[in-house]
Amino acid sequence: MFDDEDSQTIVGINVTPLVDIMLVLLIIFMVTSSYIIRESIEVDLPKAATGGETLETTLSFVIQADGHLFLNGEPTSREAIAAQCKKTAAQGGQPQAIIAADKRVSHGEVVEIIDIIRQNGILKFAINIEPQTANQAQENATQAQE
Repeated sequence: MFDDEDSQTIVGINVTPLVDIMLVLLIIFMVTSSYIIRESIEVDLPKAATGGETLETTLSFVIQADGHLFLNGEPTSREAIAAQCKKTAAQGGQPQAIIAADKRVSHGEVVEIIDIIRQNGILKFAINIEPQTANQAQENATQAQE
């Protein structure tokens, strides 16, 4: 009465629709991720071949080429920097400061900010740089020798 071929159950799972959906989701993610941009302050960082990574940032300082100061992304003054450093140092732990200065900023201005930071209790600091490739480092060394 029943055909043996028609009464068999389906034992295989067709994964083609699942793969299609996953590829569409991947494309949507790739397209939308380009629109997610973190706000940042533009500075032209100097390059160095021996930069390391920092694990914990407590305070982030930016000095623009025109001399404007930023503390954690907000415009600030030297007095506000001193107050924030005192407050952060009083909280305990091992606070750290990251200083990003445009390469056109004078060495003296960077040293003044470092001095303010250290005088107000934050002894650990790092200077933010843009990593340099080995070829760029060799070219710079060759130019310096000439």
